[in-house]
Amino acid sequence: MSVTQNEKIRQVTDTTMVIGVDIASELHWARAFDWRGLELGKAVKFENSAEGFNFFLRWVSELTVEQKKDSVMVGLEPTGHYWFTLAAHLQGGDFKLVLVNPYHVKRSKELDDGHPSKSDKKDPKTIAKLVLEGRYVYPYIPQGLYAELRVAMNCRWRIRKELASIQNQIQRWLKIYFPEHSKVFGRFTGAGSMALLHSAPFPSDLISLGVEGISGIWKQMKLRGIGRKRAQRIYEAAQTSIGCTTGMEAARMELQILLEDYDAELQQYERVMQVVENLCSQIPAVAELLKIQGLGLVTVAGLFAEIGDIRRFESPRQIQKLAGLAITENSSGKHKGPTEISRRGRSRLRAILFRAAIPLLAKNREFQLLHRYYTTRQNNPLQKIQSVIAICCKLLRVFYALATKDCAYSPEKMLADIQRNQPLKAA
Repeated sequence: MSVTQNEKIRQVTDTTMVIGVDIASELHWARAFDWRGLELGKAVKFENSAEGFNFFLRWVSELTVEQKKDSVMVGLEPTGHYWFTLAAHLQGGDFKLVLVNPYHVKRSKELDDGHPSKSDKKDPKTIAKLVLEGRYVYPYIPQGLYAELRVAMNCRWRIRKELASIQNQIQRWLKIYFPEHSKVFGRFTGAGSMALLHSAPFPSDLISLGVEGISGIWKQMKLRGIGRKRAQRIYEAAQTSIGCTTGMEAARMELQILLEDYDAELQQYERVMQVVENLCSQIPAVAELLKIQGLGLVTVAGLFAEIGDIRRFESPRQIQKLAGLAITENSSGKHKGPTEISRRGRSRLRAILFRAAIPLLAKNREFQLLHRYYTTRQNNPLQKIQSVIAICCKLLRVFYALATKDCAYSPEKMLADIQRNQPLKAA
């Protein structure tokens, strides 16, 4: 539910105590204020532990009775991952938990003393003042299926990053010791290439095996589509290789370790994707979303992982803002600057949408027509990159409609923007 800033301010009454908490890895600081901004009691610090949390709860309870308050709002600055445990401990209790933007804290901390200094005792006051001004948001911590999916997709993202790092290191190794390898295989990740890298990585190893020995490795592994001709090519490349021949034994060990890491990461990736596929099968809208040509399981799972329960939003515009795709402008007086996206919000959600838009424009007919319309219309034609952003927003609207209304995907409804904005024919 969307709440205006005025409504947020009205929630702080004369019987409300506002507490600002500065989050750290081991030690948190807290300060309490009334609705006018007057400090109540003294600043306290507590550890990131069960004992520390219990101390904080006792302090809040005693201060509430002492100051005769009947409600408490706790404002946190979500610093990295350190705030998760405290938020989980406070959520569902007697407190109203809210979050303030770290960017706002950084910008407004000079209002009290005109000094840019930062301290653990100063930040809780700034956080509490932002809460009093209604500059906060309600935290959303995914639960159940969506929490599982977010963790699984975060794990997938980490494994993909590690795989890319290992691939780059293997390619570096090949450029040093066997630069001609890429001219024969292109990608080293193919089955035939990986078989040779495991058993005969150096040009000297391939020369010792000969054409028959190389093709024999592939026959033993029962690889199809690769045979004597490819063996002849890699053998000739090995004979004329300019690769380094120093430090061979250590280089062989290095490659073996890299290949072991690569194989292990691939197995982990397959395990994670099985979990992701199983979780997505429990979300009714996924099957309908996958019917959109050019949209894959990774994209759909990533959208649900980043957005969570989409029914908590009243409009797709709120999700657009969450992704940092809200349009901003820079205008003053007669000057009107160019508009651009805000880039504020979940950067990974924005990246997923952008990466999804590219294959949609390559494979999906209705999205191609929409892209052509955006870039060639008479009124306000968009540049190509602007059109891609508009396609991302359109995908969000389609995603929201299919997930909240339990309806079927319709290319005709998808193209309603074109039909709606066609100029009326003269009578």
